[in-house]
Amino acid sequence: MSEQIKFIVEQLNKEPFKKTFNLITFDSLEPLQLLQVLNEVLAEIDPKHNIDIREEAPDQTAKRMFSLLGILKYRPPGSASDMSAFRQGLVTGSKPVIHPILHWLLQRTNELKKRAYLARFLVKYEELVEGFKTLHRECEQLKNCGFSTAEIRRDINAMEEEKDQLIKRVDRLKKRVDTVSNHQRMLEMARQLRVEKEREESLMQQKQEQKNQLFHAEQRLQRAQQQLKDLRQASADAKPESLMKRLDEEIKFNTYMVSDKFPKELESKKKTVHYLQKVVAEPAMGQSDLSELETKIQEINTQINQLIERRMMRNDPMDDKLFLFRQQASIISRKKEAKAEELQEGREELSSMEKELAQKTNQARDFDGTEVLKGDEFKRYVSKLRSKSTVYKKKRQELAELRAEYGVLQRTEEILKQRHEAIQQQLQAVEAKHGITGFSDTQEELERVSALKSELDEVKGRTLDEMSEMVKKLNALIAEKKTALAPVIKELRPLRQKCQELTQEYEEKKSLYDSCAAGLESNRSKLEQEVQGLREECGQEETRYHYVNCLKKVTERQIQRAADEMKLYVSADPQERRKALREQYNRNILEQENLGKKLREKQKAVRESHGPNMKQVKMWRDFEQLMECKKQCFQKQQNQNSIGQVIQEGGEDRLIL
Repeated sequence: MSEQIKFIVEQLNKEPFKKTFNLITFDSLEPLQLLQVLNEVLAEIDPKHNIDIREEAPDQTAKRMFSLLGILKYRPPGSASDMSAFRQGLVTGSKPVIHPILHWLLQRTNELKKRAYLARFLVKYEELVEGFKTLHRECEQLKNCGFSTAEIRRDINAMEEEKDQLIKRVDRLKKRVDTVSNHQRMLEMARQLRVEKEREESLMQQKQEQKNQLFHAEQRLQRAQQQLKDLRQASADAKPESLMKRLDEEIKFNTYMVSDKFPKELESKKKTVHYLQKVVAEPAMGQSDLSELETKIQEINTQINQLIERRMMRNDPMDDKLFLFRQQASIISRKKEAKAEELQEGREELSSMEKELAQKTNQARDFDGTEVLKGDEFKRYVSKLRSKSTVYKKKRQELAELRAEYGVLQRTEEILKQRHEAIQQQLQAVEAKHGITGFSDTQEELERVSALKSELDEVKGRTLDEMSEMVKKLNALIAEKKTALAPVIKELRPLRQKCQELTQEYEEKKSLYDSCAAGLESNRSKLEQEVQGLREECGQEETRYHYVNCLKKVTERQIQRAADEMKLYVSADPQERRKALREQYNRNILEQENLGKKLREKQKAVRESHGPNMKQVKMWRDFEQLMECKKQCFQKQQNQNSIGQVIQEGGEDRLIL
């Protein structure tokens, strides 16, 4: 199998494929990638198959590959019963199925190209040949099926007689119908009835389909209306300030993710891939290489520790300060990354919960067509309805009282208007009599203007008085507050100075605390790394100890078995010597040789009796065919007797008619 894979990789790395596989990368290909490689090899043989299998359905891909492999006359390894497993493995991209196909194709690529080219012009003729073979086989089966021309003629004559009887019966029915008046109209009406019933069934089906379509359309409309309502509510509740704040937060978060987090992750992934590629490109390592690398790692670790000790002994204050600031920056960056990851996880969880909520809401809305209220919302809704109902009852009672009062006032207004019109007519007649027409109107206007002026003057006076009183009150209140706050302000001045001193001292202490905490955090991280390295080293040594101990026990057991076997083989006691493995194997060999002799003798007897037995089997089959032929003849005779009886009954029916 390794030689096969090595040959495949060598051929794929050459022209025209130009792959960069090695044994590890080729063996680690996914099933879809392996199918794509097989498809590229098939496309090199037949250009019609140059297709990306990701853009093609799996059943079409399998059908296309099966057809081309059939044209190229590829025979899968194994028996005919393994064909289903072969098809399944080709569809799923199984390595044990595809590797032999690639090996077979890459061995004879030029020959298969020629065969695929010729197959374009020969497949049709081969199909015609296969069709001719099938038809010829069916013709031979019909010739040898046992039907004679005499029997066929008898069947044809019987069917013709039956046809004549049916025609006569139809004629008799027509004669009976001819005596009925308006029979043509009745037949036409029956035909129309049948047509209308069929049309009614089709219309009912169309009506049912339209009902279903209308129901689905109403459901879609309800969903769309609810979505529109939700969007409107979201836009109505949102304020510009909150939207801008949310957008600023999203912009800051996305900027951090794009500029800081994602480039770092991408760089780390690239480094990991680069290291893995280097590891894959290197040849396989043995135990000696691994031990050499471990010694190099230990040497480098010791050098790093020595450099750290030298730096700590040098103890440059400027470097220490910068180191503390770097530690603080790294701690803050780690916290920032952790918070960003938590925010991303929270957003993903929020989006998933929102999707689930929308799905549940749609399901509830589809169930009864309305939005489902929660427990507290439903209680508030019920209490709100109750308060509204009581308010509605009060308002309705007040409205009835107001309507009754409105009717009374309206009637009073009408009576007063009538009286006013009568008085005005009398007043106008008196003014016309004395020659002062329009005097009353002018007097009323003057009175109205004077009343309005007096009201305005009164309002101005009240406003000025109120403003002066308010100013007096405010001045008095300010003076009172000043006198009350004077001692408090005197006490506050030294307290402010003390607060500034304490704030400055707090800032200094806080900076010292932060620097100390950063130093302790860095030392703790170093110690944790050292402890982790020592634990890993301890675990490796323990595994090596257990491995060596197991090898030792296995070796001791093998040595013990060899010593026991030697004692048994050298022993003078024949019973003890029979327990040795050599003696047991010799006995097994002798038993198998005797069994082989018996089987050869049995095979010889079977070969000698094969000819007579086959003749006896052939005679038995001929006897079965003869009995089957007699059975068919008897059944045909029974059928003919039943047909004759039917004909006789038909003649009796004619005599009766």
